[in-house]
Amino acid sequence: MLSQVRLEGKRVLLGVTGSIAAYKACEVARLFIKAGAEVRVVMSESAKRFVTPLSFEALTNAPVLHESTESWANESNHIALGEWADIMVIAPATANTLNKMASGIADNLLLQTALAFDKPIVVAPAANTRMIEHPATVANLKRLALGRVETVSPQTKLLACGTEGNGAMAEPTTVFASTLKHLLARTYWRHRRVVVTGGGTIEKIDEVRYLSNFSSGKMAEALVTALYSAGADVCYVCTYEPKAIPPVHVIRVESAQEMMDYTADALRVAKKGVLLKPDFHNNLEAPKLVQKTPWLFMAAAVSDYRPAHPQNGKLKKEALGERWSLEMVQNPDILASLDKTGVKTLAFKAEMDPKNALSNARKALDSKGVDAVALNILRDSESFGTADNALTLVHPGGEIDLPRTNKTALAFALIEALERL
Repeated sequence: MLSQVRLEGKRVLLGVTGSIAAYKACEVARLFIKAGAEVRVVMSESAKRFVTPLSFEALTNAPVLHESTESWANESNHIALGEWADIMVIAPATANTLNKMASGIADNLLLQTALAFDKPIVVAPAANTRMIEHPATVANLKRLALGRVETVSPQTKLLACGTEGNGAMAEPTTVFASTLKHLLARTYWRHRRVVVTGGGTIEKIDEVRYLSNFSSGKMAEALVTALYSAGADVCYVCTYEPKAIPPVHVIRVESAQEMMDYTADALRVAKKGVLLKPDFHNNLEAPKLVQKTPWLFMAAAVSDYRPAHPQNGKLKKEALGERWSLEMVQNPDILASLDKTGVKTLAFKAEMDPKNALSNARKALDSKGVDAVALNILRDSESFGTADNALTLVHPGGEIDLPRTNKTALAFALIEALERL
């Protein structure tokens, strides 16, 4: 769903330092450009040993700022570019760059740009494990966090030096996703806890068989992306391993019972609010608890029934015979069972009967005890997993039609509509 995010009108300044991971910066730039953002690049002299300025000029269709191109006759200088951009992203950021930034050292053009930049900065470290875990680097990353700098944690994998450990630059999609809450934040959702459920629940028959449904989880992923981008604190309770969502807290579950238990736990945490720590963004002198009414987005497709007697091992067809009757019992109604006191709730309802769909959604407002229902009218099983969709937001005061579009754009439209309820 990250590939559907739009950033028209946003300006990104990409800083590239001298790391073997500099080639990944080309993909970071491409992701922003594909999303519609304007991108300019500033490079350290050592970065030019790994990737040429020409590569970034071809990608961005704009001149690259480095020692040989700095000019005070136009905007190609560290002050003007900083004033132009909405956010600065340094990817990769070497240990040398990070440690100098924390001390306010500005002995190259990239560091001068960062020191003069008074808006959010996101850094993606890339260094040898011993360098990234050196006490000085660890301490300086903490110092940077108290200022205007957010760190996208590096990966643990095989490094260019031949050792395996922490220090590989985060994937470009992760770097891209980490900037969204700075570029697309909305006052209503910022620092608000939300819980999203997604995917089709899995009900075990034996160790190799299960019952499930056709839900792809794409709409839930689009919601997670939109809510994170809007500034919400998101917990995603899902039945699969998500691949293309921002860095949110993910809880993996399988059955309807597990989903109910972990969603209830997530809501208890959500009701406690968000503790803000002093930093450049919130201008606080001491920690502050922000308590906004949390939201629950019940987008998961929960199985209505489960096998009455799930088996250990594998059931043999020879023992089952030509006909097999599987006894089923009803699953708990998660939405009706959860304690939603102090929580706003959006239920998702899939219908295949257009004539009665709206009345069924209205009945769900009362029977499920929710604040709104997102009605999705399906044709058949092929309606699952599509890239686009349309919804009708049903609430006590009426309905809001959200026209067909890609699911991420639909999710942004949905959360904007919810602000007005």
